[in-house]
Formats: sequence, structure tokens, C-alpha cells
Amino acid sequence: MPANRWLDRTQPQTLMMATILMYVNAALGVIDGEVSAVPIGTVLVVGQVAAGWGIANEKKWGYWLGVVLAAVQLAFIVLYFSFGAVLNLAFFAALLALLLHPQSRSYRKTWFK
Repeated sequence: MPANRWLDRTQPQTLMMATILMYVNAALGVIDGEVSAVPIGTVLVVGQVAAGWGIANEKKWGYWLGVVLAAVQLAFIVLYFSFGAVLNLAFFAALLALLLHPQSRSYRKTWFK
């Protein structure tokens, strides 16, 4: 496997889509001003890029970082729910479902280091 890849097309579809969703969410966080508005926003954006990179390079820490970040952001959305957060709720629920899908977990157990 080549080192430092951003997307691994040989992984199951669930992990590949989760990686793409993490990158997209990080980009939307930068566009939305999440990085400059709140210091924790910078941690979330950088963490999602790092988790996506870690999953693409089959690192256990990347998988677990992605699961923790998705769960934390989903919990914040549920706690501070507003009508405008419906799309964010669906987005992070889908991301967490992709990461915790049995196919993703099985692949992680077998191939991740």
C-alpha cells in the first residue's frame, strides 16, 4: 500500500464513504467559519481531516478518532437541537452509522494496524 494516501478505494464502501464525509464536513466547517469562530471548531475540523487520513491509511487511531468525533458532534447537535440542525443531525448520524457498520468493523479488525 502506498504511504500517505487520502482515499483508499480498496476499502469497503462504508469506510470509503465515511472518509469522504469526514473530508466534506471539514471543508464545510472551514467555509462556515467554524475554525475562526470557536477554538473547539479548529480541533473538530483538524481532527476530522486526521481521522479521514488515518482511515485511508488503515490506522486504528484514525478509525477511533473518527468514531469519537462523530459521536461528540452528534451529541452536541442532539443537546442543542434547533430546526436548522436537522441536516447536520442526519449528516452525523449517517457518518456514525457508516463507521459502526458491521462491514467497517470487520475490515478494521482484520486490516488496520
